Amino acid sequence: MMWYAFASLLPAGLLTFACLFGGAWPVVSVLSITVFVFFMDKLPRSAQVSPATGRSLSLLLAAVHFPLLALGVWALGAGAHLDLVDRLLIFAGLGLFFGQVSNSNAHELIHARSRLPRRIGAAIYVSLLHGHHVSAHLRVHHVHAATDADPNSAPLGMGFWRYCGHVLKGEFLAGLRAENRHRNRAVPPPALWRHPYLYYVGGGAVALACAFALAGLPGVAAHVGIALYAQWQLLLSDYVQHYGLRRRLDTGKPEPVGPQHSWNAPKWYSSAMMLNAPRHSDHHMRPSRAFPALEVTPDTMPVLPHSLPVMAVVALVPPVWRRVMDRRAARWQDVA
Repeated sequence: MMWYAFASLLPAGLLTFACLFGGAWPVVSVLSITVFVFFMDKLPRSAQVSPATGRSLSLLLAAVHFPLLALGVWALGAGAHLDLVDRLLIFAGLGLFFGQVSNSNAHELIHARSRLPRRIGAAIYVSLLHGHHVSAHLRVHHVHAATDADPNSAPLGMGFWRYCGHVLKGEFLAGLRAENRHRNRAVPPPALWRHPYLYYVGGGAVALACAFALAGLPGVAAHVGIALYAQWQLLLSDYVQHYGLRRRLDTGKPEPVGPQHSWNAPKWYSSAMMLNAPRHSDHHMRPSRAFPALEVTPDTMPVLPHSLPVMAVVALVPPVWRRVMDRRAARWQDVA
C-alpha cells in the first residue's frame, strides 16, 4: 500500500504548501500530478495485486479532500499573497487532484458494502457539485455500461467534445429516472425528503454557501471553477475507459458485462495515484472488489496504448483520438 499512499497523497501535500505559501510550490504541485506521473510510469515496475482492502487510505484521502478544497477556495478567492500565475497553477493542480484522485476515491467509497463509506463518497461528489453522479453511476452506468442506454459510454466515432454535451444533460436525467424507479418499487415508498437528489442539490448549495463564507463571491467562483474542472476530468476518464466498446444484443437484451467492455491502463504509478481506477474491466465485473485486488489480463481485456492521463490528453483532439483508437476498438468488437 506504500505506493498507493505516496502517489495519491503527495500532490495533496504539495498543493497545501502551494495554497499557503505560493512561490515555487504551485509549479512543483502541478508537476507532481503531470510530468512526474508520466516519468514514474516509465520506470520498470509491475502492477501488484494485494488482498488489502485499502479502506484506511480511502478514508484518509476523504479526510484530506474537504480541508484541501476549503483551503483552495480560500487561496484562490481571498489569498492576497498569491499572484495571478500562482492562482492559475493552483487552480490547475486542484482541478487535476480532485478530478483524478478525489473522484477515484469517491468512486471506491460509493461501492463499499457499509453505509458510512458510501455516504462519505457521496459527500465528496456533492462537494464537487456532482452529487447526481452517485445515482447515475450506481443505477445507470453499472447496469447499462457499453450500451446506448448509458450516457457515459461513448459509441465509436463520437468525439469527446460532443460527448461532453451528451453527458452533461443525459447523466443527470438518467440518474434521476433510475432513482425514481428504485423509489417507486420500494414498499412502503420512502418519504420525499429522503430523495437523494434533494441531498445532491441541497448539499451543493451548502458547499457554495461555505465558499461564500470563506472568500465571498470570488470564493464561489473559485469553487464552481474547481468543481467544473474536476467534473471534466471525470468525463474524460469515462470517455476513455468505454469508448467504442459495445455489448452484443441477445434476443433484445445486452449480453452480460465482460472483460472486453472496458479499456484498461495498468501503468503502475498513475494507477496507484488513481487507486487502480484504470483497471476498469475487473471493476465492472466485480464492483465490490477493493481497489488493491483489481487485476488486468491483457489477453482478455482491452488495454490502452498509454496511461489514462496521457490518453485523456489525446482525447481532447478528436481526429488524433480516432486515428489512435478506432481500429483498436473495432478489433475488440470483432473478437467479442
